[in-house]
Amino acid sequence: MKLHEYQAKDVFAEAGIPTPESELARTVDEAVEIADDIGYPVAIKAQVHVGGRGKAGGIKLVDDSEEAREAADAILGMDLKGYTVKSVLVEEAVDFVDELYVGVTMDRGVGRPVAMVSTRGGVNIEEVADEDPDAIAREHIDPAFGMHDFQARKAVYDAGIDREVAGDVASILTTLYDLWEERDGADAEINPLMVTADDEVVAADAVFNIDGDALFRQPDLAEMEEKAAGDELEAKANEYGFEGANYVRLDGSVGIIGNGAGLVMTTLDLVDHYGGSPANFLDIGGGAKAERVANALDLVFSDENVDAVVFNIFGGITRGDEVANGINEALAQFDEIPKPVIVRLAGTNAEEGMEILNTDLVQVEATLEDAVQAAVEAATEVNA
Repeated sequence: MKLHEYQAKDVFAEAGIPTPESELARTVDEAVEIADDIGYPVAIKAQVHVGGRGKAGGIKLVDDSEEAREAADAILGMDLKGYTVKSVLVEEAVDFVDELYVGVTMDRGVGRPVAMVSTRGGVNIEEVADEDPDAIAREHIDPAFGMHDFQARKAVYDAGIDREVAGDVASILTTLYDLWEERDGADAEINPLMVTADDEVVAADAVFNIDGDALFRQPDLAEMEEKAAGDELEAKANEYGFEGANYVRLDGSVGIIGNGAGLVMTTLDLVDHYGGSPANFLDIGGGAKAERVANALDLVFSDENVDAVVFNIFGGITRGDEVANGINEALAQFDEIPKPVIVRLAGTNAEEGMEILNTDLVQVEATLEDAVQAAVEAATEVNA
């Protein structure tokens, strides 16, 4: 379960992590009133579950009431990477001289939690990890003992944090880990953790994702889930029965549909391998009938970020002819196919399915590799 920024900051502030003064607004008038009360300059920030809000126009710094009204009016109701902005966080602007990063997650390769610190805050940390992995200091933690103070200090030292703020950053990192552990966190991060000219350290952003299977242990966070209700796509996924781990929305352009979690994950990996970016994880499950397949296509087509769709079906319980009927039924609903669809069928009744498929509407490939490459190329052509 993902918390919105304003919710995560409430949790962090309660634990003692410094955060800017802020308040949530759902209307333009509320935003202006809050901004006037806080005092200018303020930041007006879209509250949606996507990264890169600033580049997409979802965060604006304003200096007076008129600018606040213009910014709130522009952000509220906007479509931000497929999400409709229904609320904004009006927040005291931080006069900073440096931006850092701190985070805690599970390193599944090592099988232990890992705390991370970097002086490269304020940018996509995944890009930093790819381009300059040494810019992120990592400290693995034994969950039986928790994070020791010396581990937090070591991570901060290894990252090259200035001596003047090293102690405060180490303290925040320790608190972040404690929250991650005690509140059943999946990911916790502050990016950026801003440093002011007075050597104060402030959490200018906050990410806190919770293990959904542990919400019964976190009733107060479970209540926030209703307030952080998903977007229209997630609501549609639930309506179609693709709840929980069956459907996960990502931020890429290649829609992915498969039968079986492992098969879908393999397809995601191949999309990335061939230079594309997955738009979703969608597992229709074993034994899926035509209606479920049609619903899956409708769901993926509804994502404005999707530029091409790849079907990866290996028939066992799921029959290839049922899948083919579902694809045909779904595509028959459209006067014009909104996005290229590439299909790979194998296994039970695959030959029958290939004969049923309307090849005027879909592109059929014999292998998974060919299907993925075709989908990536189709998505690339749309964005060229």
